[in-house]
Order: sequence, then structure tokens, then C-alpha cells
Amino acid sequence: MATHNKRLLMAVLGLCLGRAASLAQTATPLPDFKSGPGSGLYRYASSTPATVMDLIRPNAPRPSAMVQGELLLPPTTSPDAKLPAVVLVHGSGGVYPEEMTYWAKLFNAQGIAVMVIDVFSPRGVKSTGEDQSQVPFAADTADAFAALGMLASHPRIDAKRIAVMGFSRGGITAVRSDVVPIIEGTAPAGLRFAAHVALYSGGCAGPLAVAAKPGAFSPEPILFVHGDADDYAAMSDCRIYAQRITAAGTPTEFVVLPGAGHKFDLDSTKRVNLSANTKTKEGCPLEFDVLDFKTRDRRTGEALSADKVKDIHRELCAAKGASVQGNPQARDAAGKAAIGFLNTVLK
Repeated sequence: MATHNKRLLMAVLGLCLGRAASLAQTATPLPDFKSGPGSGLYRYASSTPATVMDLIRPNAPRPSAMVQGELLLPPTTSPDAKLPAVVLVHGSGGVYPEEMTYWAKLFNAQGIAVMVIDVFSPRGVKSTGEDQSQVPFAADTADAFAALGMLASHPRIDAKRIAVMGFSRGGITAVRSDVVPIIEGTAPAGLRFAAHVALYSGGCAGPLAVAAKPGAFSPEPILFVHGDADDYAAMSDCRIYAQRITAAGTPTEFVVLPGAGHKFDLDSTKRVNLSANTKTKEGCPLEFDVLDFKTRDRRTGEALSADKVKDIHRELCAAKGASVQGNPQARDAAGKAAIGFLNTVLK
């Protein structure tokens, strides 16, 4: 069974990596989308900030990077019509086929443009599942905001109706991009995402979680969609997090998918065990306060020393081992939830 799962995992990764390779080989570099390009693969300028603090501080060192993404425009009878758009941010496994074959197709059918960004392959990384330090989490957010700027410059896209949707690790960006100090420090001038969607999101607990306090999050709404059988990113942590974000003043919706595990949007319904992948234990009490730049114990509100953070992380937060499994019914339910949310917010 282990051998079968390993072979299946390698096949899935092969599809993902093959997609990333095609992006690297054929992407066209553009400084912006002002020329109104059609659907295609494009390279664009971003940066690689090391930490969330580097997203907040506009003058922080941010090594430049050329990243890439695929723009998919929906068919339209009016070439002058302004379109809403969604930036899709992949998880730890990199760009995967269902982002194109399911999500982009679904959104395009609703008249929504899509930009599927590739954070990893331009930086020489295939997957971060076993070692998240290979690419800083802040780089995902920088790339998403850079994509926002690209889309906003496109003459066919409405700059005020661009959303972001993240999967697993990408869910961290979907949430972080709604944080006021991060928007002020990293978003292109005058721009922000109109809506945020986090599927089976990481970062709902632990040091990557932004403390949900009044003034920390912007008014733009967030949708969380999570399976209750997820053993990679605990649904309970995300549901509690959504409740706390709502209490802090940002409209938040939470959709539970019964029986769904992590990465339920895969075509394959085979369960794949990822014993070496890192994850955060359910109930990890750490969080980062972007208003005073301190890591706190969510249970007490105490600001923690670096040594105390390490101790709590080792004892209560760090873990390994998870699984992924596609679930067609859950995916369809997630698709309906996402479309309903985006059609309401983006109108």
C-alpha cells in the first residue's frame, strides 16, 4: 500500500512539475498588461521578502524576482466589458492541474478572468511540503500583490473587482493580503483585493497566523472553505480563526465540507499519505500581532520572548504527517460556495 501511494504521489507531482516546467519554458515577460494581452503565460516582476515584517515595512530589503503566471480570460460578446478577476495561489506542492482544469474553467464560465501564479519554479523550487523554509511565505504574498498590479493594468479588467483565492499554503496569502499593515506595505499604490477565499487553509494557528484584533484586518470579506476530515490543516483552528476575524470587524464566512480531507479538489480520489510533510498541530496557541510586532500566546495574550516561542512551537505546534485526497462532491460544493461568494462581492 505504501508503495502504491508513493507511486501515486509521484504521478501527481509529475503533473504539477510538468506544468511548472511548461510555464518556465514559454512565459512571455511583460512589465504590465496595459497592452491588453490575451490568455497566455507571462513573466512579471515581484520580490522575495524574507518575513511578514518585510511585507509591512515599505523600505525593508526585498530581493527582486521575476515570477510567472497564466492569464485565462473568459469568452465575452463585448470586448469593451470590464471583467472581474481572481488570482489563484497554489499550496506547498506548487501549481497543479486542477487549478486550470477545474477552478479556472469554473470561474471563466462565470465571466471571471483568472491568473494562476507560480511562486516556486521561478525560484528553483519544486515543492515545500517537507521544508517550508525553501521559499519564504512572504514571497507568496508579494507575488499575489504583484499579480494584482498586473491585472489592474489590463484594459479589460476592473481593478476594483479583483479577488485572491489560496489553497493550503496559498490560503495564508489569501488571509494575509487582507491585513491592513501588509496592504499598506506591499500592495501596489491604491490597490487592494476586493475579496479573499481560503481553501483548506494553512496558517490559521501558529506563528504564521496574524492576530485577529480590531484594526488588523481590512473590511474586504473572507470566505473559508474546509473539510472536516482534514488531517493536514485542522478545520477547528480555521473555524475559530474565522470567528475571531469576524469579531474584529471583517465579514467572514465559513463553509464546512463533511467528510472532505485536505486537497479535496484533486481529480484523484485515492488517499495519499505524506508522512514527511510538516504541519502545525491542532490548537497551536502562537500568533503574530502585526500592530505591535510581537508573537503572542493566544490563550493568555502574553507577548513571548524568542526562547519561549521556540519552546511552545516545539511542544505544542510542530508536527509531521498528513494526507491528501480528492472528493468530487466536496469540490463541487466548494465551487458553488466560491462562485456564490464572488458573485455577491464582485457583482
